[in-house]
Amino acid sequence: MAKANLFLCMGSACHQMGVYDVLPQLQALIQKHDLGEVIELKGSFCLETCSKGIVMKFHDTRFSGISPQNVETTFEAKILPQIQAVLTDSQVPLPY
Repeated sequence: MAKANLFLCMGSACHQMGVYDVLPQLQALIQKHDLGEVIELKGSFCLETCSKGIVMKFHDTRFSGISPQNVETTFEAKILPQIQAVLTDSQVPLPY
């Protein structure tokens, strides 16, 4: 089964805003929510909304304003529901 891609901008502006502090937190959140079998976290070149903070993309949805301080709440409030909706719509069995 192919994994769905969750992209994290690794461009220079996001680098300056702390993306390398966000990365291990995201990896831990993916494990915490048992998504390792269905989500692939991938680095991405610039996602073009640098002025709004660190950016992530899942399918066609972009999430901006991410920081090391809010990544957990942003993931659980905004990104996780998107992941669950897409996986449910595509009838991919969730691991929980």
